[in-house]
This record gives sequence, C-alpha cells and structure tokens, in this order.
Amino acid sequence: MFNYTAPEKLLNNRVILITGAGDGIGRAAALDCARLGATVILLGRTLEKLEAVYDTIEASGYSQAAIFPLDLRSAKDEQYIKLAQILKAEFGHLDGLIHNASILGQRTPISNYESRTWNLVMHVNATAPFMMTQALLPLLEASKDASIIFTSSSVGSQGKAYWGAYSASKFAIEGLAQVLAEETENTSKIRVNIINPGATRTNMRAQAYPGENPAVNLTPEDIMPVYQYLLGPDSCGVTGQRFNAQ
Repeated sequence: MFNYTAPEKLLNNRVILITGAGDGIGRAAALDCARLGATVILLGRTLEKLEAVYDTIEASGYSQAAIFPLDLRSAKDEQYIKLAQILKAEFGHLDGLIHNASILGQRTPISNYESRTWNLVMHVNATAPFMMTQALLPLLEASKDASIIFTSSSVGSQGKAYWGAYSASKFAIEGLAQVLAEETENTSKIRVNIINPGATRTNMRAQAYPGENPAVNLTPEDIMPVYQYLLGPDSCGVTGQRFNAQ
C-alpha cells in the first residue's frame, strides 16, 4: 500500500478534472479531492452517475463541483476544444487531470479479437487521453504546479495472454506519459506520472474476473493516498514516474 497521509485541505483552491468520475476509482477520486478542498470537474459518459456524485459532494458541504458529460468513444477534436474553452472561461487554469476512464474490451486470444473492438478500446483508452491532454495543456501550463495522472495496469508494463487491446492500450498510455513528462519537465511546471491501481473492487475488475470474490480486493477509497500525493504540492518535481497504488 502506498504510504501517504494527506494534510487537511491538501488540495484547497485547486481545480481538478477527473474522467470516468461517475463510478469506481473515478468516483472515489472525485469525492476525495472534494473532501481535500479541490473544485472537481466531473467528466463521464453517463449524466445520471455524474449527477449522483455531484449531489454527494454538495450534500457534504464541499466546494461546488462542475459536470461535463462527454462520451470518449465518439468525441471529436471540437468537443475537446469546447471543453478547454469552457474551463478557461470558468476557472482560467487547471491544476490536475486524472485520466481514469477506460474500457476493458474482449478477454480473448489475439487470433479471435474483433478489429472493431480493438479500435474502440485503443481509442477510448489511449487516443482520447491524448486528445484531451493536448486540448487542456494551455490550462495546465497556467497553473502554478499542475499534475497529470495517467492510469495504467499491471498488463501495461508486462503483457499477458488474453488481455488484447486493453494491455496494448495501457502500454500506449505509459509511453504517452513518458514522452509528455520529458517534453514538459524543463518547459513548464507540469508533472506527469502513471498510477497502476492494482486489483481494486470495481465493475471492470468484476467483468475481467467474474469468478473472483470482490471482497479480497481493496476498495477504490483504499488506494487514494497515491492520488493525493501526486495531486498535491508534496510531489512537485516528481515526473515521469510509475507508481503502484498497492
């Protein structure tokens, strides 16, 4: 388990965007960031889920969140540009970006993998984060110390049979993060890092391992310390690294 104890109001006055914020790790990160003082931008595909997280933040008395519904499967450049324009007008800058949203695809041998599913998984898991990051870079550069977090997996550094496009997409996201970390290290105050959440009690985990007892895995709330560390000022200067949440 990553060892970090977040100070109270660690993320006070920070603006943090989280993809896939309606469920699982994204939801836990959104609530935790709000608890620590951040203004959270909830981005996801299902409006009802985002509204439920928004309501929980509101009921808890945290800083008012913002909702931005976006389907990464079909979003085009114009929609990412619009997102950047709205955030610039509303906040002027962005202090944190958590790329959490992803899809599993098929668990099957490469010989049986459907090309349409392959393309979709690669788009949602790798291309969409690139497009969003590119559009939001000026807002991140406007921050005093911005943090970009890419979410990977154990199969993003060591390929395993039957993980197909999911594994390949996570290798791609790690490469993207490393390239971006080098490009921004000496030209901005942006830090770029990778988190491998590990086996976590989420719907995707249940989909990948339907016979597994979910109680054996940590909850999304359990793995928040690594996110807290990388989003807060204590990680300033830490970039291009890969962190295991467990």
